[in-house]
Amino acid sequence: MSGPRISVATALAALAFAGGVALAVVVPERLASAGGVTLAYAGFCAGIVDLHRRKRRRGPSAMRAGSGDDALLVAYASQTGFGEQIAARTADSLQQAGIAVSLQSFADLQPAHLATCRRALFIVSTTGEGDAPDSASGFGRKLAAAARLAQDRERGLPALRYGVLALGDSSYANYCAFGHAVSGWLQREHAQPLFDLVEVDNGDPGALRHWQNHLSTLAGGTQIADWERPRYERWRLESRQLANAGSAGAPAFHLRLVPADSRTADDGALSWSAGDIAEIGPRLPPHAVQALLHALALDGDTAVQCDGAPSTLREALATRLPFTAAQAQAMRGVAPQALVDALAPLPHREYSIASLPADGAIELLVRQTRHADGGLGVGSGWLTEYAQPGQDIALRVRVNRGFHPPGDERPLILIGNGTGIAGLRALLKARAQAGHRRNWLLFGERSAATDAFYDEELRHWQAQGVLSRIDRTWSRDGGQLRYVQDAVRQAGDTVREWIAAGATIQVCGSLQGMASGVHEALEAVLGSDGLAALAESGRYRRDVY
Repeated sequence: MSGPRISVATALAALAFAGGVALAVVVPERLASAGGVTLAYAGFCAGIVDLHRRKRRRGPSAMRAGSGDDALLVAYASQTGFGEQIAARTADSLQQAGIAVSLQSFADLQPAHLATCRRALFIVSTTGEGDAPDSASGFGRKLAAAARLAQDRERGLPALRYGVLALGDSSYANYCAFGHAVSGWLQREHAQPLFDLVEVDNGDPGALRHWQNHLSTLAGGTQIADWERPRYERWRLESRQLANAGSAGAPAFHLRLVPADSRTADDGALSWSAGDIAEIGPRLPPHAVQALLHALALDGDTAVQCDGAPSTLREALATRLPFTAAQAQAMRGVAPQALVDALAPLPHREYSIASLPADGAIELLVRQTRHADGGLGVGSGWLTEYAQPGQDIALRVRVNRGFHPPGDERPLILIGNGTGIAGLRALLKARAQAGHRRNWLLFGERSAATDAFYDEELRHWQAQGVLSRIDRTWSRDGGQLRYVQDAVRQAGDTVREWIAAGATIQVCGSLQGMASGVHEALEAVLGSDGLAALAESGRYRRDVY
């Protein structure tokens, strides 16, 4: 399967006029010809591709950096320039996905302007001992004044949906204080969070990847490549079991993964905490890769380098953002190594870890996602169908300090639905291991007969006294529809008693429906100011997706 070799730039130019590609293409510097002509031309062609894609997907208004109500506001407060850099990358990623964006410094931002916004992201640095950056000091004073007047005002920003990225240094006492202040003000103004505040300790790459995962969700699931080269470890899929046979919902599988190098487990190197996240490097299904190879007229066994390691072309393409067979026709003639170098990796997928290191494995509960065309989602399809037991899985653990359980004996209220039970299971394991016994689980699913995940284990913990109480709701077992948020409202008096006794609330599960419903139920039980105070003190924690 050989033929004339053409430059990546030429291939990109052909793609631009062939209808565009739904992937991000980066041409490495070493491919540039003398004088940088090839590299510049490639960038120009990639720009045409992106422009065409945004036209096709979103229409003309999405091609510009917006400034009106339709634009998503990205506002930054930066002291050293790092926050501004992250804000610029955030805005660029969203624009690449076809979303109109308005990028503003806090120095130019007026609280009243937020009343005209529908969606906003805030990238907020904290400097010194919990201070706002110099450029945001004026806005900080406006927030303080707004807080003093809040009791005299009607609901301020109910139409605004927002996200906060808080940059800080945990070696200081008031870690990410200004980010939390902004988040608290927005909550008091009744703005609705798109997702929970993301803390970044000294530029932690894992936290920034989590932020990128939220950006992909904001873009309707559009693939947004990781900002840094993935550095995964090799794990092996040891077993996979269907956990909800006969369910009316999508199949959910319990997976057990162990280090591919047995010495890693033997020397006690397994290390993570309850609440941490497994980031999976997914792969395209074999039939999709074979179709691409056929369209490219290339041999899948060709040796290449992929992410710094030896690979075959077939294995390398499985880790890259996909393109259609028709688009592949325009790329015929590109050298295999140049092709691999130019294609962006598939972005990672995140899953709550359901186990502790003492279990000797990372355990996950993964529900299959199917698209409108019937195809499986990239991450869930790889883990639940295409990867086979014994096969290597690319994985890295992300520390998720904001969802670690309390380190003392205070009561713990756990709330969730669906596969969110995975993260709650790890928290309960940690509490049982530490001998902390006052725990209460409120959980919702479809049917007791098919969707009672980890039922035997939960009953065992209840018999042991690890679980003081379990409230489970089944929405499809007849009668009036009832969800976990309804159980929270019904048990309001007891929730208040536990909070008065110092309890922490931790919520895990779906962002849409459950998380917002539980938040509203908790506001009804505890009051909006009371719930905001819990969040600010670290006693209301969420891991929602």
